[in-house]
Amino acid sequence: QAHIVFADAKRMVERSEGLRRRFGVETSAHVIYVEDSASSFKALSRDQGGNLDGLNIHAAIVDELHAHKTRDVWDVIETATGAREQPLIWAITTAGFNRSGICYEQRSYVLKVLSGTVDDPEYFGIIYSIDDGDDWTDPGVWAKANPNWGVSVNPADIARKARKAMEMSSAQNNFLTKHLNVWVNADTAWMDMIKWDQCGDEALTLDRFKGRQCWIAFDLASKIDIAAVVILFRDGDAYTGFTRSYLAEETIENSSNSQYQGWAADGWIIETPGAITDFSYIEDDIKELAKRFDVQEVAYDPFQATYIATRLMEAGLPMVEYGQTVKNLSEPMKEWEALVIAENYRHDANPVQTWMVSNVVCHTDAKDNIFPRKEAPENKIDGPVATIMALGAAMSAEETTSGPGILII
Repeated sequence: QAHIVFADAKRMVERSEGLRRRFGVETSAHVIYVEDSASSFKALSRDQGGNLDGLNIHAAIVDELHAHKTRDVWDVIETATGAREQPLIWAITTAGFNRSGICYEQRSYVLKVLSGTVDDPEYFGIIYSIDDGDDWTDPGVWAKANPNWGVSVNPADIARKARKAMEMSSAQNNFLTKHLNVWVNADTAWMDMIKWDQCGDEALTLDRFKGRQCWIAFDLASKIDIAAVVILFRDGDAYTGFTRSYLAEETIENSSNSQYQGWAADGWIIETPGAITDFSYIEDDIKELAKRFDVQEVAYDPFQATYIATRLMEAGLPMVEYGQTVKNLSEPMKEWEALVIAENYRHDANPVQTWMVSNVVCHTDAKDNIFPRKEAPENKIDGPVATIMALGAAMSAEETTSGPGILII
């Protein structure tokens, strides 16, 4: 993408004799330059991040930021403008798939600026996309995401690609990201992320629920991976969920996920010292939660959590084994999706949980059972798995109290 921008600029210079004569602009194969002022304009690869320190940049054009696999180039460029009086970083991109990357981070910041949550008059942002609730198959909404509609954007071409996306599910996400600027994560993503975002409320806090009944579940994963604790409250047919995520400090520092450090700094990830996640932090937190709320059950997967479960049981907590099988996870997973679609599920807009929810994909078997999966090891889903377990425990309690029958978990 950087080379495309450079090649266009080079052609402009070569075709502008007056520009070259007035300002002394010259070109070579890879650089546009003015010798008298030692100025240059050239393309830099996003793979060069570690080799770009020491730059003194007046302006940077970043094309298709969503394609950057790491934040290295962006951070180096932003740092390199410090000596300039009027620096400019110009980024343009379609939506993408990676909600843990630098592009989605910038998008989230733009939304805060646009909504007035953050006052930053030096940061301009604009997003062209379809609106929440729009039917993406409706030709009447496509122009919203394409401001040059009918000029450089051919409506007939968009219609052709839309028909393909309607017929081929494999083409749908590409159409949504490239032509309607809708962020998706996995190629066969499970959750409707627009609906998920609508269920978020940044003002929600655990303090509002002091003394209330709740269900807790935890997913420990591995000691070098994210561990999650979910606290779930029920209000009639609706639920409210909170997620706590835990990760070792060395993993946070060395991970390729560019968001971990920021999430830890903001308190969305609880950082435990050392190279492996210290599960004693989780044990202590659950004990503290039990003092603040009326904990009905604490669900855990015996495969990885027998030791901590035994200690919590000895402390008097109501522990229940919840194996992560298709039988146990399918119904609460379906129920959770239905709750979100009906906007009967509230959450505190936790960005770590939102990222993990967007990572969940599911496979439907011959009996219409579903099971949470991830497409790649770096796409963590521990928070959603813990939520499904907590919801399953709550549903089991509801069935037990509402009528006859036995549910064995």
